[in-house]
Amino acid sequence: MPIAEDTIREALKEVIDPELFVNVVDLGLIYEITQEEQEGGENKVGIDMTLTSPACPAGPQLIAQSKDAVGKLEGVGEVDVRLVMTPPWTPDRMTEDARDQLGIF
Repeated sequence: MPIAEDTIREALKEVIDPELFVNVVDLGLIYEITQEEQEGGENKVGIDMTLTSPACPAGPQLIAQSKDAVGKLEGVGEVDVRLVMTPPWTPDRMTEDARDQLGIF
């Protein structure tokens, strides 16, 4: 049985960019979430995410933390985090909460 996408996004809010101190969801780094039911009833969750820049030094850390955060959810068997750079991230993808935290109006 699929897990609500909102539940997965809430788990991903635990992942904080160590340079900006804002979570990856509010930064707009999460592009797509997919699910596939596996044998045994658990779900394989696919996450397409990007970085604020291709040279972001926190990339490996953010990917690992995203995988761990979603992997803790009940019903998740496997998590596949795919790093994508298309379309490129822009500040327009940030939520109002992220803009407020960063002082961007």
